[in-house]
Amino acid sequence: MLLTPRFFLPLTMPLSKLDQSCSLDQWLSHLETLHPKAIDLGLDRIRTVAGKLGLAFPFIAITVGGTNGKGSTCAMLEAILLAAGYRVGMYTSPHLIDYNERIRLNGEIAGDAQIVEQFHAIDQARGDVSLSYFEFSTLAALRMFEQQKVDIAILEVGLGGRLDAVNIVDADCAVVTSIDIDHAEWLGDTREKIAFEKAHIYRPGRPAICADPLPPQTLIDYAHEIGADLWLAGKDFNFSGDRQQWGYGGRNRRRAGLAYPALRGANQLLNASAVLAALEALEDRLVVPQQAIRIGLSHVTLPGRLQIVPGQPALVLDVAHNPHASAALAQNLDGMGFYPYTYAVLGMLSDKDVKGVVSKLLTRVDHWYCAGTQGPRGLSGEALAEIVRGLLPPQGKDPITVASFENPVQAFTEAQKDAADNDRILVFGSFSTVGPILKEIGRKG
Repeated sequence: MLLTPRFFLPLTMPLSKLDQSCSLDQWLSHLETLHPKAIDLGLDRIRTVAGKLGLAFPFIAITVGGTNGKGSTCAMLEAILLAAGYRVGMYTSPHLIDYNERIRLNGEIAGDAQIVEQFHAIDQARGDVSLSYFEFSTLAALRMFEQQKVDIAILEVGLGGRLDAVNIVDADCAVVTSIDIDHAEWLGDTREKIAFEKAHIYRPGRPAICADPLPPQTLIDYAHEIGADLWLAGKDFNFSGDRQQWGYGGRNRRRAGLAYPALRGANQLLNASAVLAALEALEDRLVVPQQAIRIGLSHVTLPGRLQIVPGQPALVLDVAHNPHASAALAQNLDGMGFYPYTYAVLGMLSDKDVKGVVSKLLTRVDHWYCAGTQGPRGLSGEALAEIVRGLLPPQGKDPITVASFENPVQAFTEAQKDAADNDRILVFGSFSTVGPILKEIGRKG
């Protein structure tokens, strides 16, 4: 279901006067200017305010970190646990269209009034402690889950793990989906350094799931050092399948005859097997029947992840914004069949490995529509187009074209004009590229 677009309104009153009568837009505008840094890793500030709020986290918590696959893993966990009859809270980031997407209660997106209530309580409690936008969001979700008495909270790590705001919760089970280079400025420029950061969501004596088939030794060493119960893909759990169905094998549990997850993509069975490993590791506390797994996997949805929109030309949307994700996207595009031409709408942030992302898809794209992205980390369409042009091989009779546009909607509109019915349009890159086009599709639909 597409959400109604939200346009941010100017703040019309002093910041000190914000209360529960103010709109969510006004609060979000406030949060964007409250802290001096957009990304400011560390747990001291959020722990202090969580203490002032008296948060106790009285639920089973499953934390999900990783470079790619976090959103899919969270969505599958939520769908299965809801089908099993539990009260479930889910916190994810970033959002595609509307901020409210970040906080879900029993499968429903939180309402404006619910979120504003949390923001006001946090603002009253924090005193002179400065919180980032993400820290405010995390506390709002955790306080709401506590008030709503959820049985299980599924918490997606925002960035890294060790110093991410979500890591104030001692997870009952933690999942690391994949490890690759992204956010190198904060996490390090090697898989070993990044794995060390992500491994810090693991806890002593508790299940620690790793779905990466080749995890760096730093993750394994840290898990062993703290005495976590490490489950490794290919050793403690695995999957197998044919064209009709797939099966899971864990330490003590096998599940056969499973339908494929409703989410598309080459890596979804790996994500799904990590989900089932987490549920197996928690089965002394969570009863999850086979039927709930079947229903959950068949009903799960996640916009913007290899999302194929019905109609002509074929339209594919994917938030692949690092080389690991774009390589998976290339593999998935190859499995879609033949299209005479592929038109790619791409928008990226300036601190991403743009060359690495584009290089994985150079041979799959015939026409590039490079879109500018906004904000302090934004990259103009022309700057992006220059990077793409610099990567192209020598051109033959049917040259690859590269054009630049101010924003994603302009680029997408032009691609729609140029593509024939039997062609394919690919929209990928940052959330701020895919989100506006999903919004545009919803407006026209």
